[in-house]
Amino acid sequence: MQQESQIYGIRALIEALKAGKTIDKVFLQKGLQGVLFRELMPLLQEAQVPVQYVPVEKLNRLTKKNHQGVVANLSPVDYHNFEDLVISVTESGATPLFLVLDHLSDVRNFGAIIRTAECTGVSGIIIPKRGSVSITADTVKTSAGAVFRVPICKVENLVDAVYYLQGSGIRVVAATEKTSQLLYTEDFTVPTAIVMGAEDVGVSPAVLKVVDSKAKLPMVGDISSLNVSVACAVFLYEALKQRL
Repeated sequence: MQQESQIYGIRALIEALKAGKTIDKVFLQKGLQGVLFRELMPLLQEAQVPVQYVPVEKLNRLTKKNHQGVVANLSPVDYHNFEDLVISVTESGATPLFLVLDHLSDVRNFGAIIRTAECTGVSGIIIPKRGSVSITADTVKTSAGAVFRVPICKVENLVDAVYYLQGSGIRVVAATEKTSQLLYTEDFTVPTAIVMGAEDVGVSPAVLKVVDSKAKLPMVGDISSLNVSVACAVFLYEALKQRL
């Protein structure tokens, strides 16, 4: 994480939250107490910022500055409100194409996916607030700046997000090997959201249970999987091909 995307110190984080800055994650020293700490906690809860309690050694590795027991990652972009974005896209007259990323962990994969999403006309990208990749300097670089052009939303629960998309008339398709159906049989000309899974485990069982359809890529080689950013590109370009 580049230094300019970090905030360290309790007072600095309090002021950033009061100013409405988008905070990706906060690392708090275990056992931290005091008046400023008690002022900080309600602000973190109100902003729904993920907090991780760590030993002081972890904070010392994150920054050489006087962190006072607090280091925060400042997002390079502002995240969009999920429900507002879905409403604005569906009311715009365009055919929605959303991308749901189920607990991706690699920031460079994330950047590559965002870059492809911008090139293929994706309406917005949805990621979970916790246990997922966030936007870092590496993400911005790998995306070639596309991160500033594609709306990105963080949601509490991906299953709830899938239900909301479906309730908005958007068909949800999961990219998974756990099906016999190839992606080329899918109709991507209708309002669609494509779910891509984590690099190691794929789409989570809870999400797979509630999607409208499952589709996979054909494989003829000995290696039976693709990098998630490559697989995502194939799905998105199939959708674009059908829509042109």
